[in-house]
Amino acid sequence: MKNTIKLLFATGLLSLTSCESNLDTINENPNDKASIDPKFLLTYVSKAAFQVDGDNMYASRMMIGIDGENVYQYMKWNDASFGTYTTGLLNTVKMMQEAEKINNKNYLAIGKFYRAYHFFNLSLKFGSIPYSEAVKGESGITQPKYDSQETVMSGILSELKEANDLINSNDKIEGDIIYYGDASKWKKLINSFRLKILITLSKKTSVGNYNIAAEFASIAGSQPLMTSITDNGELKFADAADSRYTMFNNSGYGSSLYMADYFINMFKDRQDPRVFTFAAQTTSAKEAGKPVTDFTGYNGGNPVSSYSDNAALVAAKNISKVNDRFYKDATNEPSSVLSYSELEFILAEAAARGWISGSAKTHYDNGVKASFTFYQTYVKNPNLYFTGFDVNQYLTNPLVIYDNGAPLQNQLDKIMTQKYMTMFHQAQWTSYYDYLRTGYPNYPLQSGVSAPLRFRYPQAEYNYNSLNLKAALAAQYGGNDNINSKPWWLQ
Repeated sequence: MKNTIKLLFATGLLSLTSCESNLDTINENPNDKASIDPKFLLTYVSKAAFQVDGDNMYASRMMIGIDGENVYQYMKWNDASFGTYTTGLLNTVKMMQEAEKINNKNYLAIGKFYRAYHFFNLSLKFGSIPYSEAVKGESGITQPKYDSQETVMSGILSELKEANDLINSNDKIEGDIIYYGDASKWKKLINSFRLKILITLSKKTSVGNYNIAAEFASIAGSQPLMTSITDNGELKFADAADSRYTMFNNSGYGSSLYMADYFINMFKDRQDPRVFTFAAQTTSAKEAGKPVTDFTGYNGGNPVSSYSDNAALVAAKNISKVNDRFYKDATNEPSSVLSYSELEFILAEAAARGWISGSAKTHYDNGVKASFTFYQTYVKNPNLYFTGFDVNQYLTNPLVIYDNGAPLQNQLDKIMTQKYMTMFHQAQWTSYYDYLRTGYPNYPLQSGVSAPLRFRYPQAEYNYNSLNLKAALAAQYGGNDNINSKPWWLQ
């Protein structure tokens, strides 16, 4: 399987290269249409979508740096990139075009999922974005208009509904490095992702023609969803060129990245052994010969303190680095865009809000158990960390136990805390967005500094699409493009 992944990706890149070289031929002969098998593009777009994004872990108070002021750690970021339009969406649209030529509905369905995934993340990052006119350069649209965030969210919900209707057991799915051709698992991911979008819009009552709570209940009650970690929407890495774990051999991880005390203390307070898989012992704990499972051997730095103060903890040998498996293990753990564990926390929140019937506690407990199963499955030598651990006993810990009868805010606190504790190097910016919409977990912030609500638009848009950008800014932010402008989904 590892060799297959390597071969598919290498072949895909060669095919993409040949496709690009055919552009000259297209210009010379309009009857000569370049083609590429969609299986190669599926491999390429899947690999690009499932990579780990480390920046969110600074903003989400999981990691700190000590070699300079990191803008994400200190909540001082500015603009972001529209690179996803070329690295993700352009190739996705091409895959869908090629799928139409061979009448393969599954590639179309998966393409709609990736469109929804990318537009969802882009809109959460900025607000209004090019959507209806996006990625249509071949049609002559080089300066696409911006669609409102509500239009984008409503549109991608419709695309996912269409994807659910298209996916089938007849059309082959080759080049699939996520589910290896299993259409039923793609269907579960598509529907579970619909629920993720809807729960993210929890501050709103409706989006487009969708009533959010009613649509959530309809999907949860009638559509196939993930039922175990084997359904995770995740990429498994291989020890082969272009297929290794995202952070493998990342020098920064080995030299200047340490754990944030806000994150690490959650595990210590709950006697939660997952911390041993995320963090390394402090140097002093190692020198003292403490067992790896001794919680006193782990310590983090304050994410709101200056980086020089945290560097002093390094000098004192009293701060934990990130566990070296994240930069030394070529395969490490899979990287997910949506896991079964996350889905169960989504369902728990929906039950707590009264969107669906059933016990929020049951879904919450399932989410916690699934997280432990994930780490016990994928972390090397799990017995070193989890021997003697009983997850059912853990769920009775006063800081962990869930009460269906508690006020909603208390239930959200429990759900978001445990959900947050599952997302180290997982699910991209989900934890940060959960914090923005619920206030949980309660991130520490520097005095006088608020958590940014969005990114500024890229400078390239000011240079090449300024009229459409300025119209979008006027419509949503009164013309102001700053990181504290509140987008529609948070209003």
